[in-house]
Amino acid sequence: MSGNGYADLGRDPWVLREDGLDLDHLGQTETLFALSNGHLGLRGNLDEGEPHVTPGTYLSGFFEHHPLPYPEGGYGYPESGQSMVDVTNGKLVRLLVDDEPFDVRYGMLRSHVRTLDLRAGVLRREVEWVSPAGKAVRIKSVRLVSFAQRAVAAVAYTVEAVEDTRIIVQSELVANEGPPEVGSEDPRVAKALDAPLRPVSQDVEQRGAVLVHRTAQSGLQLAAGMDHDVECDSQYDIENEVRPDWARTTVVTHLRPGDKLRVVKYLAYGWSAARSATALRDQVAAALTSARYAGWSALRRAQREYLDDFWMAADVELDGDAVLQQAVRFGLFHVLQAGARNEGRAIGAKGLTGTGYNGHTFWDVEGFVLPVLALTVPEAAAHLLRWRAATLPAARERAATLGLSGATFPWRTIDGAETSAYWPAGTAGFHINADIVRAFEIYRQVTGDGEIEREHGLEVLVETARLWISLGQEDRHGRFHLDGVTGPDEYTGVVDDNTFTNLMAARNLRAAVAACRRHPDVAAQHEVSEAELERWERAAAHVYVPYDDVLGVHPACRDFTRYREWDFDPDGEAYPLMMNAPYVLLYRRQVVKQADLVLAMHWCPEHFTDEQLARNLDYYERRTVRDSSLSACTQAVMCAQAGHLDLARDYLHEAALVDLHDLQFTTAHGVHLASLAGTWIGVLAGYGGLREDADVIRLAPALPDDVAGLTFRLRWHGMCLKVAVRHDEVTCTLIGDPGCRMPLRLYDEELELAEGAVLRRPTRRPTPLLPRPEQPPGRSPRRVDGNGEVHTRGDVDHAV
Repeated sequence: MSGNGYADLGRDPWVLREDGLDLDHLGQTETLFALSNGHLGLRGNLDEGEPHVTPGTYLSGFFEHHPLPYPEGGYGYPESGQSMVDVTNGKLVRLLVDDEPFDVRYGMLRSHVRTLDLRAGVLRREVEWVSPAGKAVRIKSVRLVSFAQRAVAAVAYTVEAVEDTRIIVQSELVANEGPPEVGSEDPRVAKALDAPLRPVSQDVEQRGAVLVHRTAQSGLQLAAGMDHDVECDSQYDIENEVRPDWARTTVVTHLRPGDKLRVVKYLAYGWSAARSATALRDQVAAALTSARYAGWSALRRAQREYLDDFWMAADVELDGDAVLQQAVRFGLFHVLQAGARNEGRAIGAKGLTGTGYNGHTFWDVEGFVLPVLALTVPEAAAHLLRWRAATLPAARERAATLGLSGATFPWRTIDGAETSAYWPAGTAGFHINADIVRAFEIYRQVTGDGEIEREHGLEVLVETARLWISLGQEDRHGRFHLDGVTGPDEYTGVVDDNTFTNLMAARNLRAAVAACRRHPDVAAQHEVSEAELERWERAAAHVYVPYDDVLGVHPACRDFTRYREWDFDPDGEAYPLMMNAPYVLLYRRQVVKQADLVLAMHWCPEHFTDEQLARNLDYYERRTVRDSSLSACTQAVMCAQAGHLDLARDYLHEAALVDLHDLQFTTAHGVHLASLAGTWIGVLAGYGGLREDADVIRLAPALPDDVAGLTFRLRWHGMCLKVAVRHDEVTCTLIGDPGCRMPLRLYDEELELAEGAVLRRPTRRPTPLLPRPEQPPGRSPRRVDGNGEVHTRGDVDHAV
């Protein structure tokens, strides 16, 4: 580690490596080295469990209720919060060398290396340690969370003696292991999450155990189990112990110099809100038996095969930017880990890597993560959409509470109920409805699968359309307005006619009409009349889009350009603004937390001319402070489209390295999943000019000067498209079944690509219509070099 980032950035494009052990940044590495498959997540804690910052084992959708703190309550405020629970810890493998416990803080740590292998899907650790009594050992461990067997994780732990040594390995399951980490100062919240698991049953299973627990408030039941294979060059003994909150399997042996003890620990987890404790126990016991039957080698092989298939259709190759090359693969790996086997559960903003945001999902999962999954692992995107559709009853109930028709989806949630105590950003963020509809549309267009829409999506589209009609109003000129809303920019809250929200609502309404026309029988089941469809079409056609004729820009909301300008600190040190200024000032100033109007240009490009794009970008770059990690990737895309490719490159670095270099100083709480997904989007939509929200893939590639080449892959309608971009030529190749064909728009040319054929066209570079836009003081994008040093370009030349 170097500073608050990795010294090995860009060293190996497929491996994240930590040489030595920096305890000052242990929380960051626990996040970066986390393993998950979308169902089960293990933070990258040391095998022996201590020292740690946040021990973490998480199951998607497993949570506990807690009170929401309100200084003053109000009608319609959510009544209870939800927090992801740190479930039974099965990662623990403790080692005693003679009588000395292995602890990196004591004795002599001769070497300590950890590597996250993005192709093999494993976390490796190699250690040489001398105990305080002078006994030396070598330790190797390999950890995985299986993509092939959803409930299973495993650890292979090997100890090699350097001299005659008695070795004791204690493999454990531990529930309620420590005080909770909570994002609230309300003591009631901490109390609700302190020891949240109530013991139900404990059983010994062969060379291990299964523990069953239940949460006190949410009533969810959890089963966690372990089993073991043991290989040893010497004779050994093994015994099992079990108690209500822990179980232990102990292996003891005496090793001569060069002898090894190898313990393979198999883990399995399951939970349910409805199934009995006995059924859960048997499910986990069966998963353990299956894992042991397959064996460690088969689990490793299946992991590699899964990832080989994934990278074949998802990899990005960058020639000339080693730092971004490693970072984009790291980010894509974490996106896969978050979504691969979520199967009926939400994907949290941190995935299953930490407790940030209490494990909640937000609109950015549909907005940024789902498009990446749709283009790389479409079955994972389908599962996420099914989950969201299953929460429609809660969304209808929320709309009714607010006195509205249709459905209102929550700003933050785990099970579908709104859990945000801050209504100006939460309840007023109605754009979430349209963001979810966009996700359904992208999935249909990218995959060609109409069944998800027919079985799940159409009802969501109908109810969200009804929400917009209920929320909005027509003025005397027939223009459709949406008042009292908050767009993606949380510094401009509760406003009238937020441009992003209005444009997205219009898209939502048009998508609902088209879906009902495609499936009239399903629409009839939901009592959609022709008159209602005509009402949706009329509102969409007449939605009000603010425009300032004097400045020649689109205001972010109706009156944004008349608000007072923000008085920026000339030294650029007062960030994030939300920690240095009251919201009562931020809400009515021309200052932007995250891309809002700029995001509207990315997601609704048909509404903006090239000149409008250039002028809007120039205007909002000067006012956007990026106090949110969601912003840089969108700014990268739009800067590239406007011809500012070097600026786009710098924004891509900031998005990609948000966790690898801890640019927000919050990586210890979990990865910034949307920013990592946004990096992949930024490369493909920025450098590649990709637009996926139409019936054909559209491409307009162009590269910055210091990037020699880009090759990327994506899935479309069951086929794999490979695009190679150089400064002089673009090459497109289709991989699929013999005879398959794919429509494609390359720049302004409509084409059809045949399987096996190679299409070549000259690369076109966009010409900027305006000079490179300026940023607020101290807010030039942060680029990180191969030595882990942060650079900002133009802090003086481009300061406001």
